[in-house]
Formats: sequence, structure tokens, C-alpha cells
Amino acid sequence: MSAQPQGMPRPMGTPIAQQPREVRGQFMTRVYGLVIGGIGAFMAMQYLLFEYGIAAAIAQIVIDTNWLIILGGFMVVSWMANNLGHRGGSRGKQLAGYGVLIAANALLFAAPLWIANEMATAADGPSVIFQAAMLSILAFAGLSFIALTTGKDFSFMRGILMWGGVLALALIVGSVLFGVTLGLWFSIAMIGFAGAAILYSTQEIYKNYPPELEIAAAMSLFSSLALLFWYVLQFLMRR
Repeated sequence: MSAQPQGMPRPMGTPIAQQPREVRGQFMTRVYGLVIGGIGAFMAMQYLLFEYGIAAAIAQIVIDTNWLIILGGFMVVSWMANNLGHRGGSRGKQLAGYGVLIAANALLFAAPLWIANEMATAADGPSVIFQAAMLSILAFAGLSFIALTTGKDFSFMRGILMWGGVLALALIVGSVLFGVTLGLWFSIAMIGFAGAAILYSTQEIYKNYPPELEIAAAMSLFSSLALLFWYVLQFLMRR
């Protein structure tokens, strides 16, 4: 999965940190409500993809297709969705961008989730998907709490995330071109990267986003959570 620490420009306007406490509380409540709604929509899409056999078909397509084509397509669609979310203007356009982002992730995750489900079924063991989901949500909640309550400034992570994302993407492209498996340690490193992205994005939203960009804020957090879930799932599948 692409490592993308949010390349959108910083929003202009009065940031939520400078708003009254009541406005700050309402903003963050709406943002996390939208994140929860996005998770629910993602789960509903996965249910439909599995129920009607679409996930299995997608898995076969992924196996037969160059991963760079799939990754490139996902990055383009994600960029378009984020562009709508940050610059869409109307709430309807912003929600449309969020919907596109959720759908793109649902389609991207269909193949690894189907493979993980088949592995668990064949081994008659615990669901790796459930374990990965619970670990990701708990980590996301913990990191969000730290970002919002600690006095530490995580803005220094911006450059690290940008260059780390470029390096991760280069490694992914190189692994596909040269047929090299990145392995368990890469998944561990990317779990750390995703955790750092959650810390940075959460604090960035609180400090620099104006109240009217709550949907864009939710999209940023949803993307970071999806990245974390992807690599936690990869880690558990490779143990």
C-alpha cells in the first residue's frame, strides 16, 4: 500500500486550536464521528464484496496484474478524492471525496482480506482480520489520545514522514520490479511509520485546520488508520 503522509496543502483560516473550547470539542467530535462512519462504510463494502464473491474475483485480478498498476491507480484515485475533500467547497463535494476514498480503500483491501480469510479458514485458526482490526483501532485510539493531550510538538515529523514516504514507495516499486520480497521487517517499519502519521495528522488537524474542514480532517485520519491496518494485517499474515 502506498505510504502517503498527506501531501495536501495546509488549510487556511482560523485553526480549531484558536477557537473557543466548545467549538473545539464539537469539531473533534464530528471529525471522529466521520472517521467511525467511514470505518462502518468500509466494513459494509467488504461485507458486500465477500457476500457476492467479488472479493475473490478482485484477488484473482490482483494476482494476475502488475502491482504497480494497481498501486498507481489507487494513488491517483486517492489524490482526486483528497482534492475534493480539501478543495471541494460544498459539503456535498467533500462527502463525495470521502466516499471515493473509502471505496478505493475497500477495493484495495479486498484481495489481502480475502487471502487472510482463506488462510484462517484453511488453518481453522483465529481470524487474522479481526486481530489486525482490533490492534489497529486500539493503537489509533491510543495515539490520538497522546496527540491531543500531550504538550509535545509533533510538527518535526512532517519532513520525516515526507521523506519516509518517498523511501517506502521507492522500496515498494523496487521490490515489484526486481521481484524482491520486502518481508517482515518492512511491515514493522511501516507500522511505525503509520503510527507517526497518526500522531502528526491528529495534531496537525487540531492546530491548523479550520472548523469547516472537518470532512478533510476525517479523510486524513481515515487514510492513516487504513495504512496502519494494512501493515498490521501484513505483519500478522507473515508471522
